[in-house]
Amino acid sequence: MVEFKGPLDGVKVLDLSRILAGPTCTQLLGDLGASVLKIENPTTRGDDTRTWGPPFIEDSQGNETDLSAYFMVANRNKRSIAVDIKTEVGQDIIKRLASHADIFVENFKPGGLAKYNLDYEFIIREFPALIYCSISGFGQTGPNRSKRGYDLMAQGYGGIMSLTGHPEGAPMKVGVGISDVMCGMYACVGILAALHHRNSHGVGQKLELALVDTQIAWLINEGVNYLTEGKVPKRLGNAHPNIAPYETFEASDGFVIITVGNDKQFKRFCQAIGKPRLAKDQKYLTNPLRVRNRETLIPQIASVIKEKTRHEVISHMEESGIPAGPVNQLNEVFNSNQVAAREMLIKMTSCNEELRLIGNPLKFSKTPVSYRYPPPRFGADTEKVLESQYPFSE
Repeated sequence: MVEFKGPLDGVKVLDLSRILAGPTCTQLLGDLGASVLKIENPTTRGDDTRTWGPPFIEDSQGNETDLSAYFMVANRNKRSIAVDIKTEVGQDIIKRLASHADIFVENFKPGGLAKYNLDYEFIIREFPALIYCSISGFGQTGPNRSKRGYDLMAQGYGGIMSLTGHPEGAPMKVGVGISDVMCGMYACVGILAALHHRNSHGVGQKLELALVDTQIAWLINEGVNYLTEGKVPKRLGNAHPNIAPYETFEASDGFVIITVGNDKQFKRFCQAIGKPRLAKDQKYLTNPLRVRNRETLIPQIASVIKEKTRHEVISHMEESGIPAGPVNQLNEVFNSNQVAAREMLIKMTSCNEELRLIGNPLKFSKTPVSYRYPPPRFGADTEKVLESQYPFSE
């Protein structure tokens, strides 16, 4: 049997980030085969998210460990090293590890590492081939540079909350820390681009990202709708600003999603719900007309869907070639055959306990992702790594 190594096998990552954006990035690099050393502060017992719970994994005596569900989300395939960077000894350790690394990731406030001589300007002088990635709330420049940034603040400042929620309700955040996650994804993309450049030209560089910038970047169609029309969008609940009908509808036993993407589909849709006259109505002949007249169209559709079960609605839609599906609870998600087939639920072991984690969605034909290390206990690898001549070796 041939053992395939990940596409980033041999790449070494020094991770000084915490909470979610940076750790999301470095976990992805680790899944792809990179060796990741996670530096954690001994005075706080590590990453803030170790205490963000419950739930926590319990040890054999039933005591809560420092493995919260939140921490485990973004910290597999890493080894934990306890280092106090406020001390000269700690700073020397970071510099020694950086001398072996390809990538340096941090999310301190702008300028926060300068007093420890661990900022980009200092590090790059000693290690010019290093790729140095800095993540912050608002970025290294601009009037908000010094403000602290968390996911919720980024969602509010960057506009996504103004688009999320019921039209008559309050602005709503997305249900998970999506600004952090997307920032981590952008960071990973940028690091891989910088790594390619370094491999071609022999020099490293600084990559800098802000939670707010990346959140604004994925306003996508609603952002460009505003820039094109100059009209501030209103919240539409689960409706789509540019397509109708394209939203959730309440069935007799739950909610379903119906997405009608073009005029031909709309004709088939009207036939499937027993309302063929809607397709002939002059107000609904084209998608732009349906969007402009959604206030009268949607209630007519909703009244029909309400009388049917989810299964009936989805079956009728699929038979008619209309994309439709359920709004699943998480138990339905993780117990589904689709999740099993796609290996999106994985199992690892830590503290003699089985960890159930979310899998990586990337599917490579020759260099698959790997799950080599479970999320680490705080400082678990300090002694072994720091005593090694080759600290990143696995």
